[in-house]
Amino acid sequence: MPDVEFVNLLAVSVVALLAPLALGLAPALRVPSVVLEIIAGVVLGPQVLGWVEVDLPVGIVALLGLAFLLFLAGLEIDVHQLRGTLLRLALAGYVVTLAIGVAVGFGLTAAGWTSGPGLIAVTLSATSLGLVVPVLKDAGRVETRLGQTTVAAASIADFAAIVLLSLLFTTSESSTGSRLLLLGLFAVLVATTAVAVSLVSSSKRLDMTLTRLQDTTAEIRVRGAVVILVAFVALAEAFGLESILGAFMAGAVVGVVDKNTASHPHFRLKLEAIGYGFLIPVFFVSSGLRLDLSGLMQNPGALVRVPVFLVALLLVRGVPALLFGRLFDRRSVLAAGLRDLPDQLLRDRFVHRGRSR
Repeated sequence: MPDVEFVNLLAVSVVALLAPLALGLAPALRVPSVVLEIIAGVVLGPQVLGWVEVDLPVGIVALLGLAFLLFLAGLEIDVHQLRGTLLRLALAGYVVTLAIGVAVGFGLTAAGWTSGPGLIAVTLSATSLGLVVPVLKDAGRVETRLGQTTVAAASIADFAAIVLLSLLFTTSESSTGSRLLLLGLFAVLVATTAVAVSLVSSSKRLDMTLTRLQDTTAEIRVRGAVVILVAFVALAEAFGLESILGAFMAGAVVGVVDKNTASHPHFRLKLEAIGYGFLIPVFFVSSGLRLDLSGLMQNPGALVRVPVFLVALLLVRGVPALLFGRLFDRRSVLAAGLRDLPDQLLRDRFVHRGRSR
């Protein structure tokens, strides 16, 4: 066995266990476990106590956690829901979000706080379907009209932000036109793969084999989903696109192909168990471990920007929710507008990890 220590991964795993457990024992604390995981990472990490660090095992598992988070986000997209009035409202909401984000970005640039207004706009406009859906599920609202509307809006924002990130802010040296062409080719390959997988899975003999092996140690459906995830991530990197786009599209393809779950009702639960049970919490704890808290504390000007950024989040994410005022009551609209504010505090972490790949 390689000479690798797992002490740090053990500590991160313990934090991942205790964070939701503590919140479960204290239900009055209405805080997402993700926030507690990141705070614990900051406290235990090099910036405060210095007990835990991101070494090779933690880094690898965290990277897989990011990929699985985007994969599960894509898996939650219901293309049949994204049509008609709901689709128009979701698209209009994202356009308004992006417009306000651009205005905020140029305002921060004029103030000398940033040199990338476009990146600020995309960062503020992005959402995280992989975090929104678990919150709705835990609240028992994911199947309601409000829940489905929120999921639809988050889906549009998730996909659009990842595409914009791949086109405009990738580390590739190719031109935007070339990246757009590569993105089109990648989309064709994704669609072709989805059709091919759908045709293959329609075989009765193959379906019987999958059903026979799905709940054995083979876990054949889970293995197939992992192959698609890794293949799409590798394909996106080969095309010079962001790996997170590949992970997201892999989840979307699996979601489209896996429409009828009558013969395998536990398949998605198994995928969520892998992601939310192990990989994704490690990613969030490691995000706290990597947070440069000392750099923030040493620069008083950076501390002033924190409340400004929070106000910007409220404007960018909250104002477009007013478009749904004709469909829901004021309290529901407010809840939808604030659906992922805690997650938005981590958006720079997602962008950084995606671009670094």
